[in-house]
Amino acid sequence: MNFEKLQVWKRSARLSADLYKAFSTLRDFGFRDQVTRSGLSIPSNIAEGMSRYTNKDKRHFLVVARGSCAELRTQLYIGMEIDYVPQDKGREWLQETREISSMLAGLIVTLENE
Repeated sequence: MNFEKLQVWKRSARLSADLYKAFSTLRDFGFRDQVTRSGLSIPSNIAEGMSRYTNKDKRHFLVVARGSCAELRTQLYIGMEIDYVPQDKGREWLQETREISSMLAGLIVTLENE
């Protein structure tokens, strides 16, 4: 399965790019790096996993991607609390992470059943 055709990969890559753009001027380098790294980890792990040969390997990387999604969601909540993330943009990104996480869960189940 070509990861570039997966909607979950496309959406997570778009989210990662949005995060990089939004945080490019943030002077809190530690926070900026954490957010961008966890965001980048999602599509990267999807790509790596879907390039593996066994479903077990694929599932492992998708589980890691899902964990990164939860990590990012946590950072977004904190970013909203400390006014690094505008409330409306934060809610949008939180919803996107929830949907991406659900898509990953569905893909994991599909691979388990193959």
